[in-house]
Amino acid sequence: MTLPELAAGKCTPLSGPGHRLDAAHSAELLALLPGWENAGNEIARTFAFNNYQETLDFVNEVARLAQREDHHPDMNFGYNRCRVAWSTHSVGGLSMNDFICAAKVEALLDA
Repeated sequence: MTLPELAAGKCTPLSGPGHRLDAAHSAELLALLPGWENAGNEIARTFAFNNYQETLDFVNEVARLAQREDHHPDMNFGYNRCRVAWSTHSVGGLSMNDFICAAKVEALLDA
């Protein structure tokens, strides 16, 4: 799988531990995502910006993406940075949806 193929995916409603990715599959997908790290039961990346407006524009784009995919990250942001973290609480860890959305965030930066 490639990063563009991952970003072309569509999130689906998931529930239960049967949809949780194992460590090997998670590591394989994480390798496609530059700058992202496994942070326990989530994948996360901190993005840097030049000013508050750029940061806020990014936060709003990620929020729109999350609404379209019906999969929502935890985001913490300040003047010139934003940390985005994806996890699927309904499966108790990481699912394919988290990696799809992280790839879509990467695509936002390339647009």
